[in-house]
Amino acid sequence: MSPAPRPGAPRPQSVTGARPGLTQDLRARQRRYITAMLVRTACVLVMAATWNRWPVLAVCALTGGVVIPYAAVVAAQAGWPQRRGTRSAPARTAPAPAARAVLEPTLILPPEPGTAPHPGT
Repeated sequence: MSPAPRPGAPRPQSVTGARPGLTQDLRARQRRYITAMLVRTACVLVMAATWNRWPVLAVCALTGGVVIPYAAVVAAQAGWPQRRGTRSAPARTAPAPAARAVLEPTLILPPEPGTAPHPGT
C-alpha cells in the first residue's frame, strides 16, 4: 500500500493516462486517411456512373469527392498536439570564470631628451 500523498505535493504521473506512442499514432492517422481516400474514390465512381441517370445523386457524390480530401487532411493532422502555454525557463548555470593570465608589469620610459626616437614610433 502506498503512503498518502503530502498536501501540496505534485501528483505522480500515471501510466494509464499516457498517450499512445508516436508510431502507433502515425499508423492510426494513416489508416484514417486511406479510409477517407477510399470513400472519395467511391464517390467519384458513383458520380461517373450516375451523371446522366440521377444528376442529384451525382452532384452529391461530386460534393463528397471535393470535401472529403480536405476533411481527411485535417483529420490526419489531428494527432500529437503541441503543448501550448508558458514553458519553464531552462536551468542556467553560472558562466565559468575566464582563465586569468598573469601579466608582468612593464615600465615604459619616455625617450631621453636629445636622443632620436626609435624608428616606427
